Amino acid sequence: MDVTSLNLPKLVATDLDGTIVRPDETVSGFTHAVFDRVRAAGIPIVGVTGRGPRLESLSRMDLPHADLLVLGQGGRVVDLRTRTVLRDARLPGAVVANVIEQLESHLGPIKLIVEALDGEREPLWGDETDEWPYPDDLLVKDRKWALRHDVIKAFIRTPTGDADRLLDEAKEIIVPGVAEVTHAGLGWVEITPPDVNKGTGLAIAAQALGVKPEEVLVFGDMPNDIPMFQWAGWRRVAVENAHPALAAIADEITFSVERDGVAVYLDEMLKRA
Repeated sequence: MDVTSLNLPKLVATDLDGTIVRPDETVSGFTHAVFDRVRAAGIPIVGVTGRGPRLESLSRMDLPHADLLVLGQGGRVVDLRTRTVLRDARLPGAVVANVIEQLESHLGPIKLIVEALDGEREPLWGDETDEWPYPDDLLVKDRKWALRHDVIKAFIRTPTGDADRLLDEAKEIIVPGVAEVTHAGLGWVEITPPDVNKGTGLAIAAQALGVKPEEVLVFGDMPNDIPMFQWAGWRRVAVENAHPALAAIADEITFSVERDGVAVYLDEMLKRA
């Protein structure tokens, strides 16, 4: 099938958790089958996830059809066709320490976790907390020690656990160009290097494929997907379970992740073609 002659995108990019990966951490057989058909139609696929490089193997298992992966909210871009790393962005620990100091001076005590290691299933380092949803991945470490290292991203949380409010407050406090902040629905706000987000990461992946923004179809569910929704131009589709902030800028809403909304949308798109 020649996609250039059909009303089809030239690239499909999708978030993973909450978009194609269901709450039980599985991807349906129907979803895998539909992505196989997308590939058979000659359309490349990019997985765009907040998961760090330490979870690359898991991401490849959940989306084995991907030509490229955008990991760590855009900080790591991997071309799976050639095993080439196209981006590896880091934020100096000293910068994170300064950001945390500014935030705590305005907001009070904050819990901090950092992701600095990129080996398979390497641990995160951070403050002792009962709120981290993956406790087996966390090693409690002294903050000063952890922040001696460059980090892929950092996670912060206030006692209220209100990630929407913390995100808004952090955007007001952190000076533009120092770092970016977002959240992915875990109750924690994530801090990444400046200009590192899913939009800039996807742009690098699309450039490697020779695809323009207006030729890209994207799927997502959370505020961390907003930058790639703002960048892509063919169609921006949110799942029914999406955060209101993302749903507000989507072109369309498909079924929820539990109902295989992404696969249903792609299945119907291919049938129409």
